[in-house]
Amino acid sequence: MHYMKHLLLTSLAFSLTAPAFAQINTLQPVGFSQVKINDAFWTPRQETVTKVTIPVCIDQTEVKTPRIRNFEKVARNDGEKHEGIYFDDSDVYKAMEAMAYSLKNHPDAALEAKFDQWTDIIAKAQQPDGYLNTYYTLGGLQNRWTDMERHEDYCAGHLIEAAVAYYNATGKTKLLTVATRFADHIDSTFRLANRHWVSGHEEIELALVKLYKTTHNKKYLDLADWYLQQRGHGYGRGGIWRGGSNADYCQDGTPVADQKEISGHAVRAMYLYTGAADVGAAKQDTGYMKAMKTVWQDVVYRNMYLTGGIGSSGHNEGFTKDYDLPNEDAYCETCASVGMVFWNQRMNLLTGESKYVDVLERSLYNGALDGLSLSGDHFFYGNPLANEGNYARSEWFGTACCPSNIARLVESLGDYIYAKDDNDIWVNLFIGSSTDLTLKKGSVGIAQATKYPWQGDVQITVTPVRNMAFPLHVRIPGWAMNEPVPGNAYRFADQDTTKFTITVNGKPARYNMEAGYAVLNQTWKKGDVVALHLPMDVRKVVANDSIVQDRNRVALQRGPLVYCVEHPDNAGSVYNMILPLDAQFTTAYRPDLLDGVMTIEGQVPVFRPAANGEQVVAQQEKLTAIPYYAWANRGKGEMEVWLPTKVASVKVAP
Repeated sequence: MHYMKHLLLTSLAFSLTAPAFAQINTLQPVGFSQVKINDAFWTPRQETVTKVTIPVCIDQTEVKTPRIRNFEKVARNDGEKHEGIYFDDSDVYKAMEAMAYSLKNHPDAALEAKFDQWTDIIAKAQQPDGYLNTYYTLGGLQNRWTDMERHEDYCAGHLIEAAVAYYNATGKTKLLTVATRFADHIDSTFRLANRHWVSGHEEIELALVKLYKTTHNKKYLDLADWYLQQRGHGYGRGGIWRGGSNADYCQDGTPVADQKEISGHAVRAMYLYTGAADVGAAKQDTGYMKAMKTVWQDVVYRNMYLTGGIGSSGHNEGFTKDYDLPNEDAYCETCASVGMVFWNQRMNLLTGESKYVDVLERSLYNGALDGLSLSGDHFFYGNPLANEGNYARSEWFGTACCPSNIARLVESLGDYIYAKDDNDIWVNLFIGSSTDLTLKKGSVGIAQATKYPWQGDVQITVTPVRNMAFPLHVRIPGWAMNEPVPGNAYRFADQDTTKFTITVNGKPARYNMEAGYAVLNQTWKKGDVVALHLPMDVRKVVANDSIVQDRNRVALQRGPLVYCVEHPDNAGSVYNMILPLDAQFTTAYRPDLLDGVMTIEGQVPVFRPAANGEQVVAQQEKLTAIPYYAWANRGKGEMEVWLPTKVASVKVAP
């Protein structure tokens, strides 16, 4: 162990002096450990995850389920049997990753001690050759690496991600040593002549790139690329095709660089394409970049919900045919929306185009955040866009990927706010925060103050170490430019008459629009203030006619938030109302409602049974809409995102 630690530290030390590996992109992410968040919307949510969600994950992992117990059994080596599901190790690692991010946001000695305790248990379960998987170690090591669908490398990927996160948060290397040994075992096992392997559940690819960036050992990048190149050649076997007939389920029907359409399991696809974008950037592989752009268009233009959710079918937890986007039966796994955040960040870094952050933001505020209750201790696995009253969040799941996944996303929010290269700075998300960035010309402090997403005013304070000229790229969201999402799947039904404005120190700013960013290229001095004002009108959204489930329906959006109507705010039912395209709305901030939300209110026709019980009568009543992420926090009941515009679609309860 001491020898491995020495090797790892040597590798880390080398990374400080090794020349940077050539890349397609010039944008680099600003990591969570460099960003301090102080935001009216997100800080309370991070505190809830720290105080409630992570303790729930720890309790479920350590006490209520056998996940940690399996590692302890391996260490005892007494012939005990594995308990639970074969991929349960991954839930331990995802919980640890969330813990690592939390320790940076809210240092806590007890939580750090718990992480170190789990690390010791995991390290004792690692085999002498670096292999680490409780399912096979307890069930028969002779069967390891025989079934591509048993998620051994998926679990390994989450171990690597947790180890990298903890190293970045604390500087501790023990878990990183464990993860590196496992990666070395995988590399020596598989990257051999005429040896093929197609991972049933992608994740290892993106994790290996993280390990490469942390250690600067290029073999991990090469191994990630090897995994990508295994797909689409008929190598898949051992259960990966669910009966041998559907290679597309695991994105194995076509080589990655040749893929043009989204297919199969949504979460697996997101992790694969995130890894492909990472490898494409690091290896200057334009083939991967071209494929990712083409597949992205297929996802966003034809297979994405207005909420940024993806994967319409529960049958395959993924995709069916273009424009098949049912509302009540929408699957929209929380993990898939988390994956959309990952993938779209990488696409933004690859291209410098803001449209990818537009989709990231949509998935973050709607499809992903919906998976977590306001209390932090209940979760959605699937996220429908309509419900008649029979769906609620759960305390936990047998397949428990979503709770720890949404926890790690919220705690790592700092990863997605800023980007940079040697000469420029990008502001991608509008979140109260601060960071210090190093450009070639010197260091620059950036601080944001905002009440986004409730208000559209963002104040960005620029503090260079000295007067310094550089371009500052400020994202102008597509919805502020009259485009709800890229492509033609959705459009605003009403014409926006307000425009965004930008000032510097109170005076109109001079800027150029490039790739969706307002680029302010000037000499900055300490304390310069950029003020961005974004229009926050209530907008009506209609869908492409190809989405048959949304024909003659309309949805409401304000800023980045998709809204829904829910039973407690609308006299117990919402299926009995229509939303005319000419309806007028007002907004009101309600600090007493759902931890504080901006509501949308207006008068619309509502249909109810007449007193004689034989007829239906319509009358104007108040509609109240709330942000979609906040529904299902007040008991079971009706909810709809897409409201009918015609009487034929109204349902009136007796």
